[in-house]
Amino acid sequence: MHPSVWREFWVIVTIVAGGLLLGLILGRPFLGAAAGLILYIGANLRQLHLLHRWLLNRRRGEEVPEAEGLWGDVFKEIRKLVRQSGQREDRLTGMIERFQSAAAVMPDAVVIMAQHGEIEWANSAARRLLGIHFPRDAGMRLSNLLRDPDFTRYYQGGDYSEPFEMPSPSNLDVTLQVQVIPFGASQKLILARDVTRVVQLEQMRRTFVANASHELRTPLTVLSGYLETLHGMEAELPESLRQHFATMHEQATRMQRLVNDLLTLSRLETAPRTREEPVDVPALLAGLREQAELLSAGNHAITLEAQPDLSLLGSRDELHSAFSNLVNNAVRHTAKGGAIRLRWVADREGAKFSVEDTGEGIAPEHIPHLTERFYRVDTARSRASGGTGLGLSIVKHVLLRHDAELRIASELGQGSVFTCVFPGSRVIRAEIPARATPA
Repeated sequence: MHPSVWREFWVIVTIVAGGLLLGLILGRPFLGAAAGLILYIGANLRQLHLLHRWLLNRRRGEEVPEAEGLWGDVFKEIRKLVRQSGQREDRLTGMIERFQSAAAVMPDAVVIMAQHGEIEWANSAARRLLGIHFPRDAGMRLSNLLRDPDFTRYYQGGDYSEPFEMPSPSNLDVTLQVQVIPFGASQKLILARDVTRVVQLEQMRRTFVANASHELRTPLTVLSGYLETLHGMEAELPESLRQHFATMHEQATRMQRLVNDLLTLSRLETAPRTREEPVDVPALLAGLREQAELLSAGNHAITLEAQPDLSLLGSRDELHSAFSNLVNNAVRHTAKGGAIRLRWVADREGAKFSVEDTGEGIAPEHIPHLTERFYRVDTARSRASGGTGLGLSIVKHVLLRHDAELRIASELGQGSVFTCVFPGSRVIRAEIPARATPA
């Protein structure tokens, strides 16, 4: 037991004993003991009253009361806690002031949202980029100031894993990248950055690639035509020239494939979405399987499993481009005697098209980069197989235009599985007419 408690215990014993002794002298011992207890209780009630009054008035700066004995120890501990609390509050206040000072001079807009969606604080850049004036707009709901319907859906959706791009409410020529970061008790930090220059550079890059690819197509067509003509005159050419013409024809064909892929990718990046219609995916995959068997020349076992009643809302040409890239890659990167399995099935996520092969597989460090333009796991092997390095980039962009995603699972020496996952909103289940039964 703490020494202060022991001391208080002996104080009680002394008071009761003194009261009892005084009562014996007066002939009323119990009355004397009761009087001593009443005095002790009264003294404690007074200290309790002082503590209560301090608690009610402590925000006015009133000091913790003084006392002796056990109450003195209690008040001493309270003073210590108050001092520590004040020091922590000073540190927090200093941190907040430093944060606000740093955020105030940031070129990016910073807005702190309260628990129920009201604006709690904003820096000066928020006025320029988002049209939010602090402290004038403090306490207002963000939806009353930023009326972009796409941003409202993004903010209320709750999925902030990716930033959102929108025109600035203050200047429609400025493009903002907005990131929402939840923190604390349902609070949110909103960061908005001016990415107009980046967007313009990206648009310039797309335009350049599209124009350059388009301009290259005509001279390549002419060059390939002349090479085809010379190829028919091989019998009249020396052996050394025949080899050169074969190499030139091969490289011209490869260049044409590269230009075509660049044009396809450019169109997917810049063109608006085409009119969507129900696509008979099982029929599409049946045609792709036949093409794969021609490309394979009988060197692979290619199987197709497709639900016949499962169609998809989208662009048939774009889906054909994406699916054919995946199937052709599987054929090119699977050794002779290997197996390739195509599957088109529905599940709780929606619909899935997967291409599974028994090829050489891909190391884990390469998988996140496979959809990047011109990324190759093995440059020499990819070129030898006829790939342009743009196939999976085309797949990614087609899937983005169909609200889908690409999942890749692979292990070195064990093959790979490429899966296109389409949302249920795009899945169409056709009714299969029942076969007539013979009479």
